Amino acid sequence: MQARNPNSLPTAAHLVDEGRRSLRESPAIDHWHSAIAREDAEDLLALALGIDVEALDPKARIPARVERRYRAHLERRAGGEPVALIRGWVEFAGLRLAVRPGVFVPRGSTETLARQGVVAMGRRLPAVAVDLACGAGPVACAIGRARPTAEVWGLDIDAAAVSLARANARRHDLANVHFRISDLLSQAPARLRGQVSVFTIHPPYVARAAVRGLPREIRGFEPRHTLTDGSADGLGLVRALLGQAPEWLRPGGSTLVEVAPYLSRSVQALMRRAGLQVSVAADPSGLTRVVRGRWPG
Repeated sequence: MQARNPNSLPTAAHLVDEGRRSLRESPAIDHWHSAIAREDAEDLLALALGIDVEALDPKARIPARVERRYRAHLERRAGGEPVALIRGWVEFAGLRLAVRPGVFVPRGSTETLARQGVVAMGRRLPAVAVDLACGAGPVACAIGRARPTAEVWGLDIDAAAVSLARANARRHDLANVHFRISDLLSQAPARLRGQVSVFTIHPPYVARAAVRGLPREIRGFEPRHTLTDGSADGLGLVRALLGQAPEWLRPGGSTLVEVAPYLSRSVQALMRRAGLQVSVAADPSGLTRVVRGRWPG
């Protein structure tokens, strides 16, 4: 068999451009910003090559076997499968965390919640942070790495999520970060009552009736219980936490809730009715992502 002339092989730039056009046409993808199709194509080509995306050379000629892998990745992405699941990991707050089907994929926007959680803990010792609906453990792991002297817990109702979160903590030698299966605070360690510095939660805040309208890449690849708590407004879990938190928090402790910007005012109203001092934090794009309620004390 005659070897293929290297100069006839497609360049990385050509394949990325092809991939961008293909992904832009997919109705299964939420095209929430104009560059997302190109970014996904670059990520998938880098994955096929086995390199970091920063090392991708637009002029490099791509071997046929790599091109075949790339096109297989593109086909999966065009069907709605998130890049993180195709790749098997996601970067979060400087940590490479494993992801897998059946467990909610961490989003970059949640880094704001982790950063604000560290701030809310202050410097008082001993410090305890509890992340609820922890999923793969991104917030708990990020807080635990930033505050190695703190005791950090992640709680989730789903056993698969807790198993993955534990594996992610072990991978990064985070001995101060612990995970447990728990429906909200039902299985939290009893000794933490009155000792928690901060609660963080990225709740399943999609209203029950709105789930069917989500893009396929979300409703088709994320477990339903990670999208909605089944309430009419999506804030059932937030109300439950605000009702339970006082007996667990130390005086002056905080509850931080990550929500979509359109729910910020509703969460603020719930916190004010509970007698909390309320503030908000925006993500790098300026959108309100985290609502903080500070308890008296």
